[in-house]
This record gives sequence, C-alpha cells and structure tokens, in this order.
Amino acid sequence: RVPHSQFSHRLCHWLLPKLLTRLFLSVQLHQGQLEMVLRAARTPEVPLVFLCSHQSQVDGPLLSFILLSQGIGLPRVAVSAWTSPRLRSLLQRLGGIFLPSWSELDEGLPGAVLDAYVQEVLRSRQPLVLFLEEPSASLRLADPARRWLLRVLRALWDGAVPDVLIVPVGIAYDVAP
Repeated sequence: RVPHSQFSHRLCHWLLPKLLTRLFLSVQLHQGQLEMVLRAARTPEVPLVFLCSHQSQVDGPLLSFILLSQGIGLPRVAVSAWTSPRLRSLLQRLGGIFLPSWSELDEGLPGAVLDAYVQEVLRSRQPLVLFLEEPSASLRLADPARRWLLRVLRALWDGAVPDVLIVPVGIAYDVAP
C-alpha cells in the first residue's frame, strides 16, 4: 500500500499531465506573476492562501499540478460538495478537502473540527486553495467560500498562525473544459 502523500505525488507526476494534455492544447503562466508567487512561497513561517476564481471543475487539479510542478507543494484545495463521486475521489487524493453537508457548520463539533483542521493546515505551511464562487455561477462570493475564509480569519484571530499571504489567482480558458 502506497502512503497518501506518495500516491498524490505519483498521481500529479503521472496521471495529471496525461489528463491535462487531453483537455488543453497549452497552459500559459505569466512569468512575472509566477516569480512573485515563488518569492511569496519562500517567506519563512507564513502559509499561502490562494483565492481563486472558479471556471470549471478542472481548476483544482490544474492548479494543484501547477503548484506542485513549481516546487510550492501540493495544496489543500477546498472543493464544493456537489462534485461527482469519481472526481471527488481523485480530488481527495490530490489534497482536496470538502465541507461536510451539515446545515449548521459554524456551530458545535463540526465547526470546531473544521477550525482545527484549517489551523493545522496553516501551521504546517501547506498551501490552501479557496475557490470564491461556484463554476457557472454569478460572480458573487459563494457560501462555502465565506465559511472557509472565516476559518482562515479565526486561525489568525486565535493566534494559530501569525500571518498568511493571500495570493489572488485567475484562471481563464479559451473554451471552458
């Protein structure tokens, strides 16, 4: 049995390039912006939180592959609960995390567990990717994004981490996959 992190790295290095080359003719990165992200990633003791626009369900795997291939690490990606079971399984292996379907996440044990999880992710300096809206939705902050952002703010307020670096990310497609 292969440990989770080894499996995730193998998946990113073997399966994702094959999948992405079937979906895209090319992926273009702005070199100046990439250099700024790499510089931010070298900031000691400060975790990165990527705030991303959401165009397609391919955004999470694409961003995970790009960040891993640039040496930033495999991020934890907050993913919407409506994802298909197969894609959900793949995304979990790539570091995807899902809000549970409880109606009152901010109260009681579910909220405390998610707060502790986000604090641990940030303390261990794992990159965290939050999508601000649902694919094909209006350009307003989605409810899950608000809940994840609140957890990042709580980690700061509670002193779990002294600071975070917020990195805005824009993904655009000529034709959405």
